Amino acid sequence: MSLLLLKQYNTLHALSEECSLVHWGKITEPSSVRLVDVNKIEDLRKFAESTIEDLYYVQPDLMVFKSNLYVENKRQTKTAGQPDLVVEVWSDGNSKEDREFKQYLYSTSGITEHWYIEQDSNDVVCYLGKERLRDQSLTDILVSRRGLRFDLRYLALK
Repeated sequence: MSLLLLKQYNTLHALSEECSLVHWGKITEPSSVRLVDVNKIEDLRKFAESTIEDLYYVQPDLMVFKSNLYVENKRQTKTAGQPDLVVEVWSDGNSKEDREFKQYLYSTSGITEHWYIEQDSNDVVCYLGKERLRDQSLTDILVSRRGLRFDLRYLALK
């Protein structure tokens, strides 16, 4: 399940429980794949009304927009932008190719922090763009580079 959160009035608000993150390029053409930089879109209204519908997409487990600009389609089911944070919780259902593609996609944005959690581990593997950050643990409160705090200790394995 995807959950999109927005920093607003110093609180995180759920905007949608099912929301896709669109991207340029096809998985079969890796050099063309990248997150959409909406700062470079001239007509955001036109983009949101038409172009966004034709783009490929992924569904992160969690994505947060705090400072980074984004745009949604009319139905609020597709989002374009470079999230402040993306979290993926890997399970046996995620193929090696799916994992590699999503990690590559999120790394195309130097302003997107992305975290990866295995269901059988307390380790949280963290990146900012292509840069590997210090790993974190579900046994502690998780903190992003921009100061977003997530208390997921209740998910930690005993």
